[in-house]
Amino acid sequence: MKKMTRAFYFSAAIALLAGCGNDPEPEVTDSTPNAATETPAEEADENAAADQDEKEETDDSEAEESETADEENTDAETAESALDAYSSEQIEYARVWLQLGPNQELDGLYVKQIPAGTPLNPDDETSGVYPEDVIQLAGSRLVDGSVTYSGNGDGTINVYNVPLRWDGQYPAGEDFYEEIINDTELVAIDTGNDEDVIRLIELQESQQ
Repeated sequence: MKKMTRAFYFSAAIALLAGCGNDPEPEVTDSTPNAATETPAEEADENAAADQDEKEETDDSEAEESETADEENTDAETAESALDAYSSEQIEYARVWLQLGPNQELDGLYVKQIPAGTPLNPDDETSGVYPEDVIQLAGSRLVDGSVTYSGNGDGTINVYNVPLRWDGQYPAGEDFYEEIINDTELVAIDTGNDEDVIRLIELQESQQ
């Protein structure tokens, strides 16, 4: 009987030990932060770096724009300085002929000042008169043509459709000349190429 009791207790002890050995190990929770999660300090550093990159790009863009503007200003100043040696009248005459002159291959560019009240056609007693001071530009040859105009002081001129030399039957009548005076053409004058302007300035001669 004692042997059976001992055997029973021995078996119970073995079973108890086996049960303890089969208990699952407690799950260990990793308290280490996820490596992919950024800290506030890291986010602040990245934002600051992005802001700095954006600022540098903006500064570079502004520097390029400023450089371009400086180059344009320099070109404009150079163009102005090339014409500084000449009067505004000389520049005007050259620009007018450059745009409207029938022939650009001139030996000379003659400039004639015609005061208001002067007859359009001195050979015709019925001729009307210029209502304002005008300028007549002409080449040294008849085939060069002419341009007769008055300036408005704003880059535009009034062009009179009159020939350098009048041909025809006279008297032509007052209505004929009145129509010429009333039909002047308003023309905006371009600045033109400075080299061409200077070339024509150097050909200018005043004519009485």
